[in-house]
Amino acid sequence: MIRKVTTSDYPRLLEIWESAVLHTHDFLKEEDFIYYKQAIPSYFEHVTLLGIEQNNRLAGFMGISEGNLEMLFIHNDFRNQGLGKKLITYGIDCFDVTKVDVNEQNSQAVGFYQHMGFQTLRRSELDGQGKSYPILHMELYL
Repeated sequence: MIRKVTTSDYPRLLEIWESAVLHTHDFLKEEDFIYYKQAIPSYFEHVTLLGIEQNNRLAGFMGISEGNLEMLFIHNDFRNQGLGKKLITYGIDCFDVTKVDVNEQNSQAVGFYQHMGFQTLRRSELDGQGKSYPILHMELYL
């Protein structure tokens, strides 16, 4: 079930984020992981947050702002079960998501978005926080 996220869900979102990032972002330096973990909750209030439940528990979430998929994370215990696909499809169908920025070094995510119909428009050498993690700016082509 996909539903709106409430502030009471924020601790679970952080658990999901940490689990997902630890298993997909092996390129992150430890100090940057700590930096992002502290920063991520401040982003929640700036996006529309939607979560997906499995067995009555949040298993993943996404954040959307003006047609941009700002974040999508699935807890590692629930990966490869189609939850990411359900979330992104919902975002495309209900929130007109057409763009996503993804870490170039996160090859699983890049492949996932390509599979979902996104193509790379351009590449930035630095991420949004000015750190040296290249970002691919992708757009949906149907």
